Amino acid sequence: MKTLLNVIWLVLAGFWMALGYVLAGVICCVLIITIPWGIASFRIAGYALWPFGRTTVESRGAGIGSALGNIVWIVFAGWWLTLGHLLTGLALCVTVIGIPLGLANFKLIPISLMPLGREIVPTDRPFIAR
Repeated sequence: MKTLLNVIWLVLAGFWMALGYVLAGVICCVLIITIPWGIASFRIAGYALWPFGRTTVESRGAGIGSALGNIVWIVFAGWWLTLGHLLTGLALCVTVIGIPLGLANFKLIPISLMPLGREIVPTDRPFIAR
C-alpha cells in the first residue's frame, strides 16, 4: 500500500514539491554560506518525493545552532515551501482518494518550516536517530 500511495503521490504532488526543495537547495549552495540549509533542502527533497513509510524525529545533539538556523530558513525559504504544502494539501483533500495525499502534505509542513535538527527515518524504526 505504501508503494502505491508513493507512486500516486509522486505524480500528483511529490515531483513538484521536490523541485521546490531542489531549487531552494541550489540557491542555498550557490550562496556558499548557506550550504547547511542547501544540504537540508536536498535531504527533504528526497523525503518529499517518497514520504510514505518514513517519518521525522528530532536529532540528538541539535542545539541552539539548529534553532537559529531554522529562523533563518523560515525567513528565506521555509514560508514559501510551507505555503506550497498547505495549498497542495488542501487541493488534494477535495477528493476522497486525495485525502491521504493531502494529509501527507500536512505531515511535511513541520520539516519544511524547521529542517535543521530533524532526521528522516523509516516508520518501522522511528526512534533511531544519530
